[in-house]
Amino acid sequence: MELLTDDGPPAAAPGGRVVTIGVYDGVHLGHRALIDQARGLAEARGAHTAVVTFDRHPAMVVRPDSAPKLLTDLEQKLELLESTGVDTTLVVHFDIEQSRQPAEEFVQQILVERLSACAVVVGHDFHFGHERSGNVASLARMGGELGFDVLGIRLVDDDDEHEVVSSTRIRDLLTSGDVEAASRLLGRPHEVRGAVETGDARGRELGFPTANVAVPDDIQLPGDGIYAGWYERPDGSVHPAALSLGRRPTFYADGHLVLLEAYLLDFEGDLYGEGAKVRFVRRLRDEERFDSVDDLVAQMGRDVDAARTILTNS
Repeated sequence: MELLTDDGPPAAAPGGRVVTIGVYDGVHLGHRALIDQARGLAEARGAHTAVVTFDRHPAMVVRPDSAPKLLTDLEQKLELLESTGVDTTLVVHFDIEQSRQPAEEFVQQILVERLSACAVVVGHDFHFGHERSGNVASLARMGGELGFDVLGIRLVDDDDEHEVVSSTRIRDLLTSGDVEAASRLLGRPHEVRGAVETGDARGRELGFPTANVAVPDDIQLPGDGIYAGWYERPDGSVHPAALSLGRRPTFYADGHLVLLEAYLLDFEGDLYGEGAKVRFVRRLRDEERFDSVDDLVAQMGRDVDAARTILTNS
């Protein structure tokens, strides 16, 4: 996949490009359906495909107090976009200046001059430009003047609930702890990334040494609880894991800091300082406070057994 930024020279493409635009947070099944539409149109026209996305969620700039948590950081988003088979991804640096760019200027500079768009495929409710002044209708008018077609595609729904697949809906599912439903809409288990930091060694004292994964504050975590999941190390090895996400109420009655702790099954070794990719497969139970450490240790043993069974059969 060719990776471009918004401040470079025109990027030539024989036959032009079929372009789709969006935040693409999570690169979920709805996003993939749009990209599939773009790829099909490009193949029919003998053109290339391109995704235009942003280096951060625009809400982080225009309304930071209510900006949503991210399903993917930029690195993971680009990896997922590459997996769709798109030819080019152009990443727009989104800041205050960019948020004030008129819709017409964005179209001229990015779609026409930078990418030589011959067609644009977007969701039917797509908005863009300063104060979201541009929409599918205005984009189609500009396309008629500048030489590209516009397709506004109805967003896909899932088979079970017949609700639109959206990043907002996936965040809500994760917040409730329903990682299985979120995974179905993502087309993969929800993954978070972070570095392994030194903790208070509480897990080691209890016989279950854990890796404390420091996930950035702007990334969406599932609701507090105990989960079965997968843990990937920088060398690409993937390990089954029992995951604890929460405030450890047995030890800290007023704990406010949410910790993600991963106990890797049948693993011995030093993980400190490594990057980790943690994938949530199934929620096992709520986080709870135990009357004694012995009760907690017994439950941790049951959690590990449950995680092993689930992951062996997944």
